[in-house]
Amino acid sequence: MRHRCNAALRPLSVIRYEHPLNERIRTLMRLEDLYHRAQFFAAQSDAPAHHAALAVLFEITDVAARADLKTDLLQELERQKQLLVPLRSNPAIETRVLEPLLADIDRASAALLAQTGKAGVHLRDNEWLMTIKQRTAIPGGVCEFDLPGYHYWLHGEPASRQNDLNGWIAPFLPIYDGLAIVLRILRDNDRATSQTAYRGVFQLMLTTSKVAQLLRLTVPLDLPCVPEISANKYALNIRFIGVTGMDRGSVYDHDVEFELAFCNL
Repeated sequence: MRHRCNAALRPLSVIRYEHPLNERIRTLMRLEDLYHRAQFFAAQSDAPAHHAALAVLFEITDVAARADLKTDLLQELERQKQLLVPLRSNPAIETRVLEPLLADIDRASAALLAQTGKAGVHLRDNEWLMTIKQRTAIPGGVCEFDLPGYHYWLHGEPASRQNDLNGWIAPFLPIYDGLAIVLRILRDNDRATSQTAYRGVFQLMLTTSKVAQLLRLTVPLDLPCVPEISANKYALNIRFIGVTGMDRGSVYDHDVEFELAFCNL
């Protein structure tokens, strides 16, 4: 017997899954997640949280070093500005939404232009931090007998550690502000439809002339399965995989109603 999920999804009863469709958006989303975690852990007061914040900063440095993010973001922000400025004369566009967005783009672009060097260079030039980074790659490699100086830092005043962490995070903020605007515009520019995965499987041929850059799936929060997505410019395949009981790891053998959104810049 087939079970169907409630199509009238309440905002507080759903979970959203996002799937980037190219390497550029994938990198921006990885950095977005890492920035959020770094800021969360840095805002705590205990030493384990500050260790976690520093470890995340090392991850940001590695991800940001894979591409020329600054140039890429500047080009995309300028492109979006050129698309948005003409909308000022469109009576259907709310200026109270448009003007703050244009101001955000100008501020983010100015901050990126003022930044010198690649993202994370301030960490890579710090020998003490790079020693810690190398040890974090070794399981248990940051014990007090391996890094007594780091052990001392972790036992210092929380406010002093937070001050250090905020100083190390600050040079990353222009990159974060730029990518946050790009991802905001991308997510807001979506086309959403209601779909059904029959017996946990959904397939769609992609015939649109403009290939989507991001997929967003919204499903009931209490649904005991998660989407496994594969896509290219020709087709989209989604399998809902069970996460509990006998269904764990296998295709969820029920119909799943979900919202599917294609997002483009």
